[in-house]
Amino acid sequence: MNQWLKLSIEYANQRSYLDDLFRVYPTIPDGIREINTSIWEEVELAINTQDNVQLIENLLKLDLFPIKDSYVAYLKRDKTALNRNPATIARICGRIYEMWVDKVYESCSEAKETNRQMGPAFRNWLKKKSLWVDLLKISDFLASSQNAILDEWDSWMMRFAREYLWYERNKGLDFIARFNGKYVIGEAKFLTDFWGHQNAQFEDAISTLYTPNLKAIPIAILDGVLYIYWKNKLHKSITEKYADANIMSSLVLREFLYQI
Repeated sequence: MNQWLKLSIEYANQRSYLDDLFRVYPTIPDGIREINTSIWEEVELAINTQDNVQLIENLLKLDLFPIKDSYVAYLKRDKTALNRNPATIARICGRIYEMWVDKVYESCSEAKETNRQMGPAFRNWLKKKSLWVDLLKISDFLASSQNAILDEWDSWMMRFAREYLWYERNKGLDFIARFNGKYVIGEAKFLTDFWGHQNAQFEDAISTLYTPNLKAIPIAILDGVLYIYWKNKLHKSITEKYADANIMSSLVLREFLYQI
């Protein structure tokens, strides 16, 4: 087994893995969503008068609809459907009328789910110089030969990887660095569960490892449930199918980079 994968599994099962990982992926929810005052006044009026169409029209203007219903997404994309489907509108409104006005407001202003905030977390952690090296813009990165991390917009990261490292995938990268004269690229994912979208995230990161003709060391910076000792699909994949691949936790990344 790849030593960095082995070290990551041991870290997750023998040390304060979650406590340490919180520095990389802090799951602190945002504050409540702000609600436009004028729109909310129209919502309250529609609730009081039980005007179904006006209620839905105004609730759809807010960032978050107060209830989960499979038909709401359709209504967001086709406003003309409001007047053509009175039974559907009445059904949805019926659920909303059963709620207190204050509860409707609370539901519409809920904080964003923390798992939707994970995207920039890894980059933010890098910007704190957690790997003990400078983060450089592309001009400074090219002008230097020292250990450094490329700090650019996604499009510039991909452009650099394609032009200088022969990266051919039509997929952005979370990490491009140079250590001891060697380039390293990779994607970073925090896998919070075993199913659905998490498996797709895993396969996406793994695909980077097998980019042909690459003039860099590809790595998959993965964290989360895949390191748990258990016969789940992700753990089985990394210990059997991808046992020799450069898969590692962000918490051992610094050690990997400095030994290249």
